[in-house]
Amino acid sequence: MTTPVGTAAPSRRAFLALSGATAGLATLGMQAWARNTVEIDVDAITNTDHATDVLVVGGGMAGLFAAVKAHDAGAATMIVSKGRLGASGLTPFGKGFFVFDPATETGTIDDFVDTVSRSALGTNNPVYTRQLAEHSLDRAAELREWGFFDQTLANRPFMQPIEERDIPLLERVVVTHLIAEGGRIFGVAGFRLDAEETVTIRAKSVILCTGAGGFKPNGFPLGDLTHDGTVMAYRIGAKVTGKEWNDGHMTRANHPAATFDGWGDMFERVPSTNGVDVHHDLGVDLNYRAYHLGNPVAGGPGSAPDAEMAEVKGGPYVPEEFQGRVPPTGDGEGGAPGGPPPGFAPSANVGGASAGMAIHKSEGLVPFDDRCASNIVGLYAAGDALGSHMSGGIYTQIGSSLAGSAVQGAIAGEAAAEYAAQADTPVIPDARISEIVEEILAPLRREAGYGPAWVTQTLQGIMIPNFVLYIKKASMMNAALAYIEELRDHHAPMLRAANMHELRLAHETRNMILSAEMKLRASLMRTESRCSHYRLDYPEVDDVNWRAWINLFQGEDGSMQLEKQPFEALPT
Repeated sequence: MTTPVGTAAPSRRAFLALSGATAGLATLGMQAWARNTVEIDVDAITNTDHATDVLVVGGGMAGLFAAVKAHDAGAATMIVSKGRLGASGLTPFGKGFFVFDPATETGTIDDFVDTVSRSALGTNNPVYTRQLAEHSLDRAAELREWGFFDQTLANRPFMQPIEERDIPLLERVVVTHLIAEGGRIFGVAGFRLDAEETVTIRAKSVILCTGAGGFKPNGFPLGDLTHDGTVMAYRIGAKVTGKEWNDGHMTRANHPAATFDGWGDMFERVPSTNGVDVHHDLGVDLNYRAYHLGNPVAGGPGSAPDAEMAEVKGGPYVPEEFQGRVPPTGDGEGGAPGGPPPGFAPSANVGGASAGMAIHKSEGLVPFDDRCASNIVGLYAAGDALGSHMSGGIYTQIGSSLAGSAVQGAIAGEAAAEYAAQADTPVIPDARISEIVEEILAPLRREAGYGPAWVTQTLQGIMIPNFVLYIKKASMMNAALAYIEELRDHHAPMLRAANMHELRLAHETRNMILSAEMKLRASLMRTESRCSHYRLDYPEVDDVNWRAWINLFQGEDGSMQLEKQPFEALPT
């Protein structure tokens, strides 16, 4: 079923005025449309073809273990990554690794799963929560053997098992298309960033370890993640989940785009392990206070006094068991949940640093079994590309994101290898490959069009405001949706690119537009407030109607469809 579009939405002009974007967009609009001065000979671009049994897309923690375990299970395996192995997406930022060690923990795995479920208000998938605890100790032991916990950079430790196994690795390749036929995955296609070359890879099985994504916000190391895997899978018929949840990271108000200045403590930290410490964090409680009072942190210029802050009523529900628990400074991936790293002044923080990203492991492809399989035969996902709801719609366990990526990568790798062992070699007609290559290169061939940077800035101006993305109500979300539909239908098909870098931006921008539509439609459909999803017009938790996840999929007519999946049920 689709979410209805309300009639009480303000006009686009009124919406932009409210968001403070009208003047900026008017100025940008003068430069938005221009002739395309192409810097390369598009007709000279060549295509390189590869083949493998199991293809891993992504070079982070999930991708590492997916490739290692698929290879060790006997499958010819290849990795393709937009970045560098061990330095892709959020991998350099991940320094905390959760380990459940029965020898040292006072509680059982059952106790851990139950505690996470209470914090997550039932939104977690206990199957994947349990897997995290059961396999984390083994994955940490392997990482220790490779030297991961001995240095700040992950590239060399990650390369050790890959080089030992002689697993082919293609780095700085942007994958833009998943190739499927008859509901079965056949491979991928994309292009190299550092060469005038497209790439096609035929594979019996594909594992998406492509991470999460955002809207390229200032302040968080998220610029390379744009929901590429999720959107590519959606376009070939995969079901997607968890798009209504939000990650509540903040950053510095001064120079928010200077990511290393704000988060360098994380990058320079040597990874470490930690045990059970369940919280209810990274929600939108500060966003709610900011909505009513402005600057949510007392002490900032123009901020409210402590007494006034304390008078703010309502807001996101936190289970009593987890109220008043103040986590250490830092971030969940560095050994502690919560806000910015040590050294952030209380008055220097602003929200929206991870705008467009949901809680780790809560969004991505819908798992159709306990082995990371999607509804597309032969297509798997792991880590932040899998909507496993391992922790649910709130950040519950310190270090669980990195550990969960390792655990799920290993499970997906073994499952994909088993499938590939009995699957026929895919045959992709040359005509189909030629068609896909032309779709990839279309922005380069466009004589004139919209610059991807301008479209991205427009998208950010619509989606990132606190009163749209975090503190939600139907009227504002419907207004934003009308504008996002305009970007989808009119601007995305007219994106231009002058070189391979801009070609990457054009494809990333298209993905962010579709992700924005998913977030708005899922947020409109969930008529309650729960965990990191908060609505002013439906402020209460509704266990009667909403003990369910929301799945999205593409209808036969190309429209975005939504459905409920009860927490206790398998997807259909």
